[in-house]
Amino acid sequence: MKKRHFSPFDLINYIILAILGFSMVYPFIYILVYSLNDGKDSMMGALYFFPRKFTFDNYGQVFDNPKIWAAYKITLARTLLGTFLSVFLCTLMAYALSKKSLPGRTFFTFYIFLPTIFSAGFIPYFITLQKLHLINTFWVYVIPSLFSFMHIVIIRTFLQGIPEELEESARIDGYGDFQIFARIILPLSGPVLATIGLFVGVAHWNDWFTGAYYVSNKDLIPVQTLLQQMLTEAEALSNSMQQAAQNGGQTINVNVSGSTPESLRMALLVIAVFPILCVYPFLQRFFVKGAMIGSVKG
Repeated sequence: MKKRHFSPFDLINYIILAILGFSMVYPFIYILVYSLNDGKDSMMGALYFFPRKFTFDNYGQVFDNPKIWAAYKITLARTLLGTFLSVFLCTLMAYALSKKSLPGRTFFTFYIFLPTIFSAGFIPYFITLQKLHLINTFWVYVIPSLFSFMHIVIIRTFLQGIPEELEESARIDGYGDFQIFARIILPLSGPVLATIGLFVGVAHWNDWFTGAYYVSNKDLIPVQTLLQQMLTEAEALSNSMQQAAQNGGQTINVNVSGSTPESLRMALLVIAVFPILCVYPFLQRFFVKGAMIGSVKG
């Protein structure tokens, strides 16, 4: 058996990739360690790879807050529903636009492309949502993000690579357009649908802006908006603590269990990021294949 020879170039590549990989993974390690350490003890610093005073009190404090569960339900509901509807409707549009025989194909393509060039701005967009009665409702998370021109183009490019003979043979067997779409097109489009689903799902899960500016009902706040509010409150509290320290006042704000706003924030950050990290490994192989095919073919 021939032994593989490692050149100095390969060694340098491995070292550089290892350093880059560690630099990307370590922030997650640091946040996890901080969330598993006692809040008061964490304020002394010097936490790197392992908790110095291990505790689950931070997570206990987070899960005891009813706002977290309500925000998690909103985030989960908008992610599942928004991703399904967006992928389904974009696929329907892409399937229609992939047919050269479609009347007005060029017009419809330009019609959905035009809004990607010009934007009316925040205030007209807010007024539009208000006229549609979407402000301060759950549907403000779902309906405005149903269509995406880039997603439609990627799916359309993928569908154009499917042999037309498959559809012709299906029509000979008596299949209609919807039957062909459901029984032939969708099963063959798994990689690109998983890719677009990952794009849309991550965008829904990470979106905090919509909940912060278009929703005032606290029962409809998603977990990312709640995290953003906690970041703002923690920063304000940190500034007040520094000012109090300069004036000789109290310097540490800790509850009975030893949790601090910073440690609670780290615990909430782990809880918010963990589900999407669990999904990535299962969709990674589809993501690579679908992105490559959808961007190169056509």
